[in-house]
Amino acid sequence: MMRLVARAWRLALLFGLVLSGAWGPAAASPAPHERAGHGHGDDPDAHVLVLGRISDDPKAHYEQLKPLLDYVVPRMAGVGIREGRILMAKDAQQMGSYLRRGRVDWVSETAGTAMLLRQRAGAQPLLLTERDGVSHYHSVFFARRDSGLRSLDDLSGHNVAFQRPSSTSAYFVPAATLLERGLRLEILLSPTDRINRGAVGYLFARSELNIATWVHKRLVDAGVMSNLDWDNPRRVPEAFRRDLVLIGRSADYPRALELVRPGLDPKVSARLREVLLDAAGDPDAGEALLRFFKTTRFMPVDPASQRALDRIGHGVAQVRAEVE
Repeated sequence: MMRLVARAWRLALLFGLVLSGAWGPAAASPAPHERAGHGHGDDPDAHVLVLGRISDDPKAHYEQLKPLLDYVVPRMAGVGIREGRILMAKDAQQMGSYLRRGRVDWVSETAGTAMLLRQRAGAQPLLLTERDGVSHYHSVFFARRDSGLRSLDDLSGHNVAFQRPSSTSAYFVPAATLLERGLRLEILLSPTDRINRGAVGYLFARSELNIATWVHKRLVDAGVMSNLDWDNPRRVPEAFRRDLVLIGRSADYPRALELVRPGLDPKVSARLREVLLDAAGDPDAGEALLRFFKTTRFMPVDPASQRALDRIGHGVAQVRAEVE
């Protein structure tokens, strides 16, 4: 019987049941009721702050999220927050539903998915997230040195490897960058598929190392990833790098954001923002920030970053309309 219970719990984790992030030890918690869209009112869960995450590995992400939630919750008692919970979603569509229905209050995401959640669910950017000392980055396109490709305009009639459909740096931003240059994108079933005249074929390689390998082994003509991954020898081995050349890049954009749901009590939103902004200067937050995807600090959304986010939002909408 205990084996059956354990197996059922593992399956429950995979399908996004709520996990407790309260002050005490982590434990299973019933899913929150759908909450009123504005203010506390008669909401029975008004004292609960729900942190959401889109995840294909709920157990690992829970361990990354819980320490920061445990740090934040007791510092929000003055606005009525007494408990924290974590709710996983399998994809952006499910997370958008959670945000619209008030089941998630706060979510941390990369810029592309953040703008997708803004479009689908009205999620509001609260702060920028600096990870490992980096607050902004960009996407880079690369090809083999002997390919004859030297610019993005040369990609017409060729194929490119993206990472996965949810990636900001290796799908949303580079796809939008190509569309802005008047290039048409069409998905391929395999690297050997025929590409229509004037189009750029694309495939998903699932990891940065796969992208680099596919380009190096001539399975695809070009690849794309963030400049951080390009500079990481675990993503692009030195044995590959000498045979590769950069052929283009995107503009800089924020690395990650914290967002809140539409209709969250303004007092709760304001206090959450204050606690997160102050966390980098609090020694008690050090371990929690490190576990939270190697966060070094949270930052206000400055005008230049807002313009970059607006560009990404436009690009995401264009990719959804013209590519997907």
